[in-house]
Amino acid sequence: MNLEYLLVLVQGPMNLDWRQVAMIAIGGVLIYLAITKEYEPLLLLPIGFGVIATNLPLTGIFEEHGLLGILYRVGIRTEIFPLLLFIGLGAMTDFGPLLENPKMAFLGAAGHIGIFVTLMVGLVLGLKMDVAASIAAIGTMDGPTAIYVASKLAPEMLGPIAVAAYSYMSLVPIVQPPVMKLLTTETEREVRMPYSQREVSKLTRVLFPIVVTIVVSLIAPVASPLIATLMFGNLMRESGVVDRLAKSAQNEIVNVTIIFLGLAIGASMTGATFLRLETLAILGLGLCAFVFDMAGGILFAKLLYITSGKKFNPLLGSAGISAFPMAARVVQRVGQEYDYNNFLLMHAMGANTAGQLGSVIAGGVLLALVAGVLGV
Repeated sequence: MNLEYLLVLVQGPMNLDWRQVAMIAIGGVLIYLAITKEYEPLLLLPIGFGVIATNLPLTGIFEEHGLLGILYRVGIRTEIFPLLLFIGLGAMTDFGPLLENPKMAFLGAAGHIGIFVTLMVGLVLGLKMDVAASIAAIGTMDGPTAIYVASKLAPEMLGPIAVAAYSYMSLVPIVQPPVMKLLTTETEREVRMPYSQREVSKLTRVLFPIVVTIVVSLIAPVASPLIATLMFGNLMRESGVVDRLAKSAQNEIVNVTIIFLGLAIGASMTGATFLRLETLAILGLGLCAFVFDMAGGILFAKLLYITSGKKFNPLLGSAGISAFPMAARVVQRVGQEYDYNNFLLMHAMGANTAGQLGSVIAGGVLLALVAGVLGV
């Protein structure tokens, strides 16, 4: 009887292979980065714990009736979790700086060129269209968009894509300044820009999410779930009549969704799906998308610098990505390194909110491209 009891106790360790050990270690690293380095802790902490839980043998936690398996099927395969996050993001986002200076929308578009550069590179490397598009979605610099696109096109790669997306978002303060300084001159960085005195009316703020939803959905119907949820959250914020709902979207809904989403993504990261050469390709191409996004935004901003008679600061182009509001704060910090009295933050926030909107549209365009090419 004692021997039988001992055999039961050692079943777990006996069924632990090297890939599971490696994944448990990776989960520990993600938790370490979340706690010690504060790299996107809201997502990396639950993802790291989910990785550990799913790679423990014989638990059945990711099987059909297991806790994390249920969360994955209910929240990710149905795309509900990322869409719930978009409602919260919309409720948190103030598009006022963009509406005050609409030309910043061009920076939001140019700041996502890296997505399509990466898509082409992936195709040249021999990746399938749906896989290349899923990896390119890392360039949206928007975790929920990357997760949504990957869950529809390449769910088997969701784990590494999500980790890469949120890891690179956390590295914005490290990667952004060198790219900005490489592509701009000191004279360009010192350009001061006056603040717009234009006041955005409440009617404009209310109509904006409605009009954007209609226009984008008509142009790219496949993007409708993404843009509609983002804009619905923003409509609740700007309407001023459903403060309780807007606050719930920003807090309770987002917080609960992040917990479940992180655990479910982590649970999908088993040794068999993560410890592959494709994971290195995802990390490499994701970085490519990240850098080319910033470069595209800065180069377009340099064009505005020339056409405006050297009155537009090209640093603002790097805020055209969707890492909100981190990218805008980095622009302010780098600008003040060259002129302490140069205040670029509000201009950068306009570009950054345009990047938030641009990331959702870019994700929809990727889905539309794949649907058109593959006929799905």
